[in-house]
Amino acid sequence: MFTATPTTRQHNLTSSSEESEAHGVIETRLWLEEHDWLYRLLRSEDNVSPTFRFPDLISACVSLVFEHHDGPTRIFQFLGTELVLRSPQTPRRRESMWRPQYQLLLALQRSPANRHPNPKFQLDQLTTACVALCRTENGLGAAVLRQARRNMAERSHRGRDAPAG
Repeated sequence: MFTATPTTRQHNLTSSSEESEAHGVIETRLWLEEHDWLYRLLRSEDNVSPTFRFPDLISACVSLVFEHHDGPTRIFQFLGTELVLRSPQTPRRRESMWRPQYQLLLALQRSPANRHPNPKFQLDQLTTACVALCRTENGLGAAVLRQARRNMAERSHRGRDAPAG
């Protein structure tokens, strides 16, 4: 697994098959309020066949926000009006997301909207904004679960098209 947050130690106890599978996910952090909402969605009766885990749910939120033509604007609006008012010491939970959605957030993090003279937001804040926006739009999370299914199908399709390694 690649990490986008600093770590103090590395563990090299994974097998090569686990390692190749893990290259598809990126570590991030999620603010507690949004983590708790996703945890409730993870445990909900609607999350079945298959049961999606945090990388799927977080990635679905990112995908849903970026489906809108004004997704980046909505993210920065949330960051600048709501998240900025929370304590910077707010606890965060370490979670993961799939690489394609991480790439979307990385591009946003490197965009002019996140450069001087604008404030600089980090990956955990961008990720949290996506989850918060999805929670605001659909508190039950049905859209997130539908998007998790679409993302899974896209990953599976890309896996079939990939050359044998």
